[in-house]
Amino acid sequence: MRPTRLRRKDDDERILPLINVVFLLLIFFMLAGHLAASDPFEIAPPRSASEAGAEDRELQILLSDDGRLALDGVEIEEAGLVALVAVRVAESASLRVQFKADGRSDATQAVAIMEQLREAGVKRLKLLTVSDGN
Repeated sequence: MRPTRLRRKDDDERILPLINVVFLLLIFFMLAGHLAASDPFEIAPPRSASEAGAEDRELQILLSDDGRLALDGVEIEEAGLVALVAVRVAESASLRVQFKADGRSDATQAVAIMEQLREAGVKRLKLLTVSDGN
């Protein structure tokens, strides 16, 4: 009897499973990256010395640098803000509201919106900022 030699696998056969795994991971991360909800417009919050992170949000209001507003990711008109927030406050008296304004937005408009929120019944308002790193 003739001894049989073990056939060496060529390099392509050994690396093929690795390539399959890499492509599967690539597809997974591409899909997972698109699952996160994004803001309807870009916001660059003002800097703050405080480093407190954002808590679980219940209601988030965004103010862009050109004065546009969004409530929970949906762009709205400023005139309808008070009515929409008042309905949400009526549903939950302990509603936490987060206000995220662009650092380049008009400060008087931001203060006016905070006043409107107070008139709508908001008791807890958190202004979101970014740490300035100092």
